[in-house]
Amino acid sequence: MAGHSKWANIKHKKAAVDAKRGKAFSKIAKEITVAARIGGGDPSANISLRPLLAKARAVNMPADNIERAINKGTGEGQDDVHFEEIVYEGYAHGVGIIVKTLTENKNRTASEVRHCFTKAGNNLGQTGSVSRSFERKGVITFETENTDEEELMMAALEAGAEDVQDQGDTYLVTSDPNDYPDLSDALEEAGFKAIDSEITLISDLLYEMTDVDTTKSVMNFIEALEDLDDVQNVYTNMDVPDEIAEQLEEE
Repeated sequence: MAGHSKWANIKHKKAAVDAKRGKAFSKIAKEITVAARIGGGDPSANISLRPLLAKARAVNMPADNIERAINKGTGEGQDDVHFEEIVYEGYAHGVGIIVKTLTENKNRTASEVRHCFTKAGNNLGQTGSVSRSFERKGVITFETENTDEEELMMAALEAGAEDVQDQGDTYLVTSDPNDYPDLSDALEEAGFKAIDSEITLISDLLYEMTDVDTTKSVMNFIEALEDLDDVQNVYTNMDVPDEIAEQLEEE
């Protein structure tokens, strides 16, 4: 988890900026629409929708945007767009990369993702070549400032969390994905304000970065992927040591 957490700290800071630009809102809205179309618009009955609503609240997505995305999925909206999930796997400087997309035009998405890999000199892999070392986890992130670690730990463990980690600027609460919705609700009801909340993929085979330039190259590649409209999430097994993370934060 340590490598994921260091990368997560960097990623969360970028996500906060993306949210202000509205990019994160549009991508979360697309996921909410798909979940509502499959399982309905009632979060109490749709286990796939609940974590997405928690994720939306964590980045302060307006309630109107959330309601509009749900209505679009349940057929109450005017748009009739059907998204398909396609997952790509590959490598960047030895780092495993998983790219989750939602698209209404899979040929366009495949072309854009392939071009992104090729332009950066990286390689797409076969299905399962990367994902076999990843597992799904619920991850809820809190700022250490204004958060009591002991109170958070007690509340999280009582609500079914697997672990609570101090990552410097943030606390990471992890759980089994099946326990994540109830855990997220319990912590929110207890007054803890998350800055990020999602079900994500975490690898137990971390690839440790050894220099700043290569780490920046991989990060720039991930950002290029995330800038594609159809890309929802990018997962990686990149392990960023403390000294490299500190240099990156200073830049």
